Amino acid sequence: MAFLMIRHIKAALKQGQALNNRVLYNAYSSTQTFKYEDIQIELSKNLKPKPDPDKLTFGKSFTDHMLTIAWSEQNGWDKPQIQPFGNLSLHPAASVLHYALELFEGMKAYRGVDNKIRLFRPMSNMDRMYNSSVRCSLPPFDKEELLKCLSKLVSVDKEWVPYSTTSTLYIRPTYISTEPTLGVASPGHALLFVILGPVGPYFPTGAFNPVTLYADTENVRAWKGGVGDCKMGSNYGPTIMPQKAAAAKGCQQVLWLYGEEHLLTEVGTMNIFVSWHNEQGEKELITPPLDGTILPGVTRKSLLDLARSWNEFKVTERTLSMKQFKKSIK
Repeated sequence: MAFLMIRHIKAALKQGQALNNRVLYNAYSSTQTFKYEDIQIELSKNLKPKPDPDKLTFGKSFTDHMLTIAWSEQNGWDKPQIQPFGNLSLHPAASVLHYALELFEGMKAYRGVDNKIRLFRPMSNMDRMYNSSVRCSLPPFDKEELLKCLSKLVSVDKEWVPYSTTSTLYIRPTYISTEPTLGVASPGHALLFVILGPVGPYFPTGAFNPVTLYADTENVRAWKGGVGDCKMGSNYGPTIMPQKAAAAKGCQQVLWLYGEEHLLTEVGTMNIFVSWHNEQGEKELITPPLDGTILPGVTRKSLLDLARSWNEFKVTERTLSMKQFKKSIK
């Protein structure tokens, strides 16, 4: 009888959670979405010099323009605006500053040898950003309309896309709560904005050179039931201290482990793959499963798609412990 009661309670909780999510979504859905056709453009009158593409460092140079789209519960979405790059003005009580109601994405625009500019699977980033916004209780947005607006921003600043095969234009869509109250609640004001900047390789050692890893058995990046599968700033801030500790040990990144078995999850800001011959002697490519602790990377999905299309070895999404990993490299 007790088991049946617990099962019914769990079912009721799940139904209640689903109902609450529907109510929240329907409340937000009553507002209009922003439209690409309404975009307003103000061009900068003070264009900055372009940096040397061979001397770029990650995240320190920015283009001439940015995209902003404001939202309020009372008025819905404002018209998208492309405007000169500049500082934001926030109320000191804005809940993004106090409760980390914030999320972002990371994308790139590439200039090909044919001089055409391309984005890599951008709708996958839009899907992930949308999912993060639901988890963060920020109002939903039209993914296709945002991609159109974002692409227009890249077009306006197209000369910032490096004429280079080793450098790219980084695209950072960001979504924050600007609710000017200290209550912990769903925001009534929000801002979606996009900034751009030319970047070189993320690591000083270059794009295709190995990086050294420190397997951290003390700190945890994410846990089941949390937000490890969302691209929120709150997932990244707490990793800085362990990253500094890893650097002090001569390592470039942290290999994040989970649970008593020390399961491999992610490496710093990247998904991880292991290529080995498994216990059955099969050649296998392994990556941890999307169990809520792993960010669903666009590159991760692309590698899985490619590897499976080759049909040359076993491709598996499963857990792998440090014990298994250490045994495989002996």
